[in-house]
Amino acid sequence: MKLKSYFSLFILCFCAFQLQAQDQKKKIEIVDGRNFHKDEEKFPGASIFNGDTKQVQFRHEGIDVWCDIAVYYQKENFIQASGHVYLQQGDSVKMNCNYIEYEGNTKLAIAEEDVVLRSKNMKLETQKLYFNRTLQQCYYNSFGTVTDPENVLTSNSGKYYIETEKFQFRKNVHLVNKDFVLDSDELDYYERSKHAYLYGPSTVNGQDYVFYCERGFYDTTVEKGYGVKNTQIDYDQRIINGDSVYFDKPREFAAATNNIKITDTVNNGLIKGHYGEVWKAKDSMFVTKKAVAINVVENDSVYIHGDTLMLTGKENERIIKAFRNAKFYKSDLAGKCDSIHSSQVTGITQFIRRIPKNTPERDHFKYNPVLWNGGSQMTGDSIHLISNTKQEKLDSLKVMNNAFIIERDTIGEGYNQVKGKNLYGLFNDDNKLYKIDIIKNTESLYYVYDKQEFVGIDKAICSRIEIEMENNAISSITNYIDTESTIHRDEDLPKNARKLPGFYWRGDEQIFTKDDIFDEDDLNVELVKIRGIDSPISIDMEEMGRTSTVPEEGTELDYEKVEKQEKQEHPNKKPTAPNLRPTLNLLPNRTQQLPTAP
Repeated sequence: MKLKSYFSLFILCFCAFQLQAQDQKKKIEIVDGRNFHKDEEKFPGASIFNGDTKQVQFRHEGIDVWCDIAVYYQKENFIQASGHVYLQQGDSVKMNCNYIEYEGNTKLAIAEEDVVLRSKNMKLETQKLYFNRTLQQCYYNSFGTVTDPENVLTSNSGKYYIETEKFQFRKNVHLVNKDFVLDSDELDYYERSKHAYLYGPSTVNGQDYVFYCERGFYDTTVEKGYGVKNTQIDYDQRIINGDSVYFDKPREFAAATNNIKITDTVNNGLIKGHYGEVWKAKDSMFVTKKAVAINVVENDSVYIHGDTLMLTGKENERIIKAFRNAKFYKSDLAGKCDSIHSSQVTGITQFIRRIPKNTPERDHFKYNPVLWNGGSQMTGDSIHLISNTKQEKLDSLKVMNNAFIIERDTIGEGYNQVKGKNLYGLFNDDNKLYKIDIIKNTESLYYVYDKQEFVGIDKAICSRIEIEMENNAISSITNYIDTESTIHRDEDLPKNARKLPGFYWRGDEQIFTKDDIFDEDDLNVELVKIRGIDSPISIDMEEMGRTSTVPEEGTELDYEKVEKQEKQEHPNKKPTAPNLRPTLNLLPNRTQQLPTAP
């Protein structure tokens, strides 16, 4: 029983000893304080240390502080230091200031007046800095400047995370690099990688680009990054928007994903889709996934669509290519083919066919390009729309080989038809097709009416046919040279003779609106899930896993030399200490005035 009591007593004594040891361990230690005195009237309960030939030095759980004057409240475990203050915590924190307050129990410090915090390749300057050693964080809200070999950053407030070597800047963040300037409302900056994470409206102004986003990432060492909220890049006379936009200055490359929009500011053009790439050096871009190019011609928008759109060429020399399932639409003209090629230099827009392998020759016409002008359907082996490059108006139309025009009879159930080798059309000043010539081996079939009363069906063969158009419909047909024409009564012409060879009506494919250029696959395209930057903890882990960057020779800031100079400069000069300031309730309030150094 007695053994048990002794054992319990031993445990209690051991715990008390441990607690006492821990409490003593937390006490601030005066390492070097040769001139020591007290002034109970002004500093009740405090010990005052003045440096003589050497500065006062105190230590507490991994930090050392040197100063000219120190007032130490042992009971509260609190110290005030003034005059050429230098604080060091291992290799992670090295700081100079003119005044500091330190609370040993909470490990909170406030540094004031010309505060300079340093690491190997970074310098933070401010007038007031809060240092929480428990959290290993420093904070300022009185404007600060951070300098490293790559950038100079300023902000109204900021926080420095020592373990992750991360700065968290807030309010009027301004980053200056030799190649660009970055402004942001909120920015996280990693000291080692020089990466900036943007959490508010941010703008990067480079030498030949402007990058804006409200959430994104930017690598300041190589000028590349991305935005995932309200992102826009003004790049080589093109403005790029999208749910996610990536930019790489060294490669002269930009890419956008989901709901993208690329505006050609020079040529008044616009390309939309859900994925696109821009290559500045090559003067090219391509867009896919519900891709459409929009250009304005005489106040009328022209839409070109394809599974993939490609735009190449310099200013005023642009070429637009639409590949696979290409379509064209303007208010009074529309078309469809396998691919489209449009040149700004020649003013020619080509509609090109692609015939699947093993298709019988008799069925090739089914894959010919088709153009609709009102109720008229025009087809041929290839179709060219020709624009006036100076006036930016439609000038003429060519249908080469197997030209065929079909128009549904507006009164009856038949089809008016004209065919020949080639077709040439002309547009008026209002971009309306008003005249068509068909030449070589021409044939026509036309339903004739007299005051809305059916007369007969005119079938003719000749060398050339001229068609007059009015309100996007055939108003008259005139046959020329060696004409053989017969008007048949309805009962005299069999049904199978009412279609010319090569007839293929494609009315169910006709495009009536700009929305008709998209098929079911375009409308149901699945958008890519955009990866955000909403998890700072994950970003911290990712950044800490990166290897530290090594500055180029000659760029490293010589802070070691600065530190030695700060400690050695004026070793015998003892300035008058400043008045003690209130400490915003983070540390015990002190209203006494520090004594004057001898």
